Amino acid sequence: MNQPLTITAAQKAGPTLTAAALGTVLAILIAMPLLHLLPADHAFHVSAYTLTLVGKILCYAIVALALDLVWGYAGLLSLGHGLFFALGGYAMGMYLMRQSAGDGLPAFMSFLAWNELPWYWYGTSSFLWAMCLVVLVPGVLAFVFGYFAFRSRIKGVYFSIMTQALTFAGMLLFFRNETGFGGNNGFTDFRTILGFSISAPATRATLFLATVTLLVGSLYLGWRLARSKFGRVLTALRDAENRLMFCGYDPRSYKLFIWVLSAVLCGLAGALYVPQVGIINPSEMAPTQSIEAAVWVALGGRGTLIGPLLGAGLVNGMKSWFTVAFPEYWLFALGALFIIVTLYLPKGVIGLLRKEKEQ
Repeated sequence: MNQPLTITAAQKAGPTLTAAALGTVLAILIAMPLLHLLPADHAFHVSAYTLTLVGKILCYAIVALALDLVWGYAGLLSLGHGLFFALGGYAMGMYLMRQSAGDGLPAFMSFLAWNELPWYWYGTSSFLWAMCLVVLVPGVLAFVFGYFAFRSRIKGVYFSIMTQALTFAGMLLFFRNETGFGGNNGFTDFRTILGFSISAPATRATLFLATVTLLVGSLYLGWRLARSKFGRVLTALRDAENRLMFCGYDPRSYKLFIWVLSAVLCGLAGALYVPQVGIINPSEMAPTQSIEAAVWVALGGRGTLIGPLLGAGLVNGMKSWFTVAFPEYWLFALGALFIIVTLYLPKGVIGLLRKEKEQ
């Protein structure tokens, strides 16, 4: 009698503990920008460096969540989500560069002796249009790529290779100076956003809160999708696509919807990343960036929503420490981490915690 009662109590306490942990983390995240507004000599003051670092990790957490929707639920391992993240960042960066330049050309265009703005820069001085680009550019690219890929029934390792080739092609394109995106240096030296100084404490706090809001909204959206009929179809698609087709479902539309939604979430994360970090360049499109995102999801536990957030926090926290203490060993540590997760944590940290709770 004791074991069933213990298991039942643990099952009932599980959601309560999870909700309490999430509530605590959310309270800390909301408190951080408020503490940043305190005087610098105050005991509880949160520095600009800490706020920027945590804000960057939160943006990466949104990318991990977006990747979990397509990999953890639909079974589509994408190695190109860094492209969508960077495209959203570049769209926001174009607006910020126009704000810094005023009525003139952005600084890098003047240096390269450009005489006028390229046509695709028109309207980027408007914040509203920039936000439209943040959503439309990754979304349209994902739709076009996904339409033809899913129509051709490309899946598995072939789909992963194609997504990696796509982000690599994007990186090579943006590295070129003649494309009008700053070449190797990308965009930097941002000064204002919506008329407010981008380095002001109040602006930093607002951007941080906007990132927290997007993360919570994305998590809620993913939770609602996972619990819906749509989510059940996605998991069936992941586990037995042929059987799903025999039941009369067309997997292409489900794949395309979740693929485009994931790309849009990455674009929004990139748009919030750029003003907080202060730079965007083609290195964000490097295939290694997208592979790291897959490591975040695998470490935390794919198909769990919470797991990828945990994985993104752990890996990027380790990266911040390693790149300062032992910068030459970070890639070795990342590779070792991936091997350990593959061999000993196939369901990630969340899977391990669930296993311990059931025992």
